[in-house]
Amino acid sequence: MFQSTESDNSRNDAGFTLIEALVALAVVAISLAAIGSLIGGNIRATRSLDQRLALVETTRTILTGLPDRAQLKSGTLSGEIADHRWRLDAMPFEADFVDPRLATPWFPQAVVLRVQSPTGEILRIDTVRLRRSQGNEQ
Repeated sequence: MFQSTESDNSRNDAGFTLIEALVALAVVAISLAAIGSLIGGNIRATRSLDQRLALVETTRTILTGLPDRAQLKSGTLSGEIADHRWRLDAMPFEADFVDPRLATPWFPQAVVLRVQSPTGEILRIDTVRLRRSQGNEQ
């Protein structure tokens, strides 16, 4: 009875060893962890961008709904829209180059709008509006 050594060698060479399989599993696990981390970062960035866009759009809605320049008196207005709290402060504009004693048909009015999102992020808009002087309103 003669046994061939060729068949014994081919049986030992077929397939992967346990160490090769473990190395392959480790590479797959590391790759999946990296992909998961990347996806998590993208989701957080998308959520942050979405919240910022909602804050900007709410601010634009408030600015669009402001009273006309003749009706916007100095003082404070506040409210809430789409779960965003807002506060508007209108006051005379003060600067070195503005002389309130001069008689002009217009005077500048500082308008500060502060909007806070439900997550706590704050957007502040500072602008200046021209308003007719009391004697020049038509």
